[in-house]
Amino acid sequence: MVRCLIVDDEPIARRVLREELEQFADIEIAGEAEHGQEALRKIAELSPDVVFLDLQMPGMGGFEVIRRLEGGRLPIVIIVTAYDQHAIQAFEAGAIDYLLKPVNEARLRKTIERVRQLQGKRLAIAESLAHLARKIVGRKGEEYFLLDAGEVLAFQAEAELVWIVTARERFLATQPLRAIEDRLKGLPFRRVHRSAIVNLDRVRKMSALTSRRWLLTLDNGLELIVSKRQAQGVREMLGA
Repeated sequence: MVRCLIVDDEPIARRVLREELEQFADIEIAGEAEHGQEALRKIAELSPDVVFLDLQMPGMGGFEVIRRLEGGRLPIVIIVTAYDQHAIQAFEAGAIDYLLKPVNEARLRKTIERVRQLQGKRLAIAESLAHLARKIVGRKGEEYFLLDAGEVLAFQAEAELVWIVTARERFLATQPLRAIEDRLKGLPFRRVHRSAIVNLDRVRKMSALTSRRWLLTLDNGLELIVSKRQAQGVREMLGA
């Protein structure tokens, strides 16, 4: 069974979608929520496989709900909206699928089929949510977490693995350093070595080792050597 949570501030909209979903034998309605805070609480409590999420809600909209998702078991999120432009923007941002109100039965069937195909593909689900929320995907064991860029101190490559370093723990990245670097454009991250990218906002100290080699000390005490090739650019960005 596919367990679903319906999130919409309009009772009629929730009822209509519930009735449409009840036509599918393998769909179970785990619950409903009428605003963002309730949605976050029920996602944590019920661990639904799928969340049908309205974008336009008072207080906390759908995108904010996605940005605040926590934990390693992330649901598939289907955007539900009455506005075509919002749906297009959501889809371009990485939404797995979207539904326009009023929900069309044929369109819903296609959406349910996509949900069935994605069940169990945790990385694909996490990556889609990361695009929507502008976050970074980190892996621990079999679970995937959405991380704010600000809480990441550095990315470190070790052989074939790339580690995401935060103040308290490390996660495995789901992409190589080059792809991560491309996604971080516009954020205060800088390649300091062929095996490391650093959040410059989390640098506590920059010390000279030689005339052309420097040592960065981050908030958590982690020390990283800046390569000769990158030293000048890092010094300029840090004002050193």
